[in-house]
Amino acid sequence: MTIGVLNEPNPETRVSLLPEHVAILTKWNIEVIIEEGAGSSAFANDDKYAEAGAIIGKRQTVVNASQIILCINPPASSDLQSMENKTILGVFQPLFNYRLMQTFASQNTTVFSIDMIPRTTRAQSMDVLSSQANIAGYKAVLTAANLYPKYFPMFMTAAGSIPPAKMLILGAGVAGLQAIATGRRLGAIVEVFDTRPAVREEVMSLGAKFVEVEGAADPGSAGGYAVEQTEEFMQRQKAKIAEHVAKADIIITTAQIPGKKAPVLITTEMIEAMKNGSVIIDLAAVTGGNTELTRNDQTVIHQGVSIVGDSKLASTLPSDASKLYGKNIVNFLQLLTDAEGNLNLNFEDDLVKGTCIVHEGKIVNKRVSELIGIFPNK
Repeated sequence: MTIGVLNEPNPETRVSLLPEHVAILTKWNIEVIIEEGAGSSAFANDDKYAEAGAIIGKRQTVVNASQIILCINPPASSDLQSMENKTILGVFQPLFNYRLMQTFASQNTTVFSIDMIPRTTRAQSMDVLSSQANIAGYKAVLTAANLYPKYFPMFMTAAGSIPPAKMLILGAGVAGLQAIATGRRLGAIVEVFDTRPAVREEVMSLGAKFVEVEGAADPGSAGGYAVEQTEEFMQRQKAKIAEHVAKADIIITTAQIPGKKAPVLITTEMIEAMKNGSVIIDLAAVTGGNTELTRNDQTVIHQGVSIVGDSKLASTLPSDASKLYGKNIVNFLQLLTDAEGNLNLNFEDDLVKGTCIVHEGKIVNKRVSELIGIFPNK
């Protein structure tokens, strides 16, 4: 079997496999072909790939020669015709890009969207959302520190005392927990809000204060993700968040609900109550953002408050981001290959089945199919 790795479009800097991952696959009797320059932004040049056993080729050669094609972002429309009867693996957000899934189906491609892998213990080593969110949470705090016009830690000097920065984190998932750890290392006082009471211990173990609003809907059926809440709870939540937003110097927002627009947790009115020079980093920008003023891939300054909409912070550390992502992919590829290195799609495996969106010209993921049924003309 041959696996091909495509060069990602700008501004993406990550690559699906690094040379260290190629070396693993070649031992499995799998041939790997890399598009020219695919790893250059992640500091992996073509020579390193060749040393690891990969073949270097032009884009069309990679597509034509490969049974499995790896690309983090959806391939360009100009590539799709050449991908007929291929298996494609990447991060395609099919609950938002369900029209693209229909296009894949019309090309008779098989599509695995690794961001849809079930959140189970067995899947942890393949969970790209977690591995990349960890990086995003870390970099969000560093980005805020660069924009914030004051110190993070407390300083006591002969010239006077500097109070520590107050940081509020909305959402204690992987990104939020890493943001807590990073903020605390830099000396900030950290408060954390999450609708899941179960994360209280994790938050407190990292040295942050947990802010709780009673009456949240049980997230137990959502596989660890946040769930939609009642209107009554939302009102109580809004009041509690407003109270803490007004005191915060730095806010990191991470709240997302799979297949839904990100919940708006911070209103314009709340932002206007913040101090000049305060910074908000919104990691949910790609799905609408957690503030009313968030714009994806933009920094908005409103009455002295900077609102940074950035869902691609993992790409700002391309070497380690690619290292973790590639390991996730290698682990998942083990489920798609047999002992001789041939393609073997076992849909009896819950991870294979849960991650597959399109197969044999049909959309096989129930949630994506339902979305197309609900919005047939959009």
